[in-house]
Amino acid sequence: ANIPATFTSLDALLASPIADDLQAIDICTPTDTHLPLAIAAMQAGKDVLVEKPIARTAKEAREMVECATKYGRKLMVGMNNRFRPDTMLLKTFIEKKELGKVFYIKSGWLKQQSSISAWQQQQEKSGGGVILDLGLVMLDMALWLLNYPEVLTVSAASYKQFSKNVEDSAAFFVRLEGDVTFTTEISWTFQREGDFFYLNVFGDNGAAFINPLKVMKRVGGQLINLTPAKAHTPVSLYKKAYENELRYFINAVKGIGPRGSTGEEAAKRRSL
Repeated sequence: ANIPATFTSLDALLASPIADDLQAIDICTPTDTHLPLAIAAMQAGKDVLVEKPIARTAKEAREMVECATKYGRKLMVGMNNRFRPDTMLLKTFIEKKELGKVFYIKSGWLKQQSSISAWQQQQEKSGGGVILDLGLVMLDMALWLLNYPEVLTVSAASYKQFSKNVEDSAAFFVRLEGDVTFTTEISWTFQREGDFFYLNVFGDNGAAFINPLKVMKRVGGQLINLTPAKAHTPVSLYKKAYENELRYFINAVKGIGPRGSTGEEAAKRRSL
């Protein structure tokens, strides 16, 4: 596949001549390795894109952000659902007040866990279960869509139905500033057929729904469908999300665009 060189460790890569031509490192390893790998990369003068969650603990997340500041490096976290074409379009509708004042977001992600991700059930490696894997994603989407309101209170319930070490299902209820409520349900183990991802946004003048995208606005006492005609398949949405995420990061590394999903944002979410 035209890969010029491979390495079995980041230290070996950074010690090789090829490292001189590298501007950035993409960290896609288990969560317990994120902090040491990110620090090594930033100390070597490389910008970093790290997969979610940023770290196992709030302390580790803060250390990573502090390292980025110390060495003047760009640190971005892979919250790829922000970069789905449908969620990006939904954010535009919200910012243009097409739904009026948003007061409630209801969401969920029920996903069967892959056997290749067994490390996620090991507390020392993952830092937690489905809340870190899926819950942070759903919370991040809500905060991003609403332009980062402050979190006032969080209530949650979690369950260990099939895992002894970490939670495999959970639900939480969040109150945000501006009299906005956010709820989500997340699970690796709910007894249902197939995966299910949804996000419903309710405003005082309309509503919008993700997966599939649908936007409704009240005009003259009637609900009008504002959904764009062009639709993406689930596969194309998934692919586009990663393509857009990588494009944002590369442009940020080049200095021609914002990072999006910054390390600072991720550290703040991790501390909730």
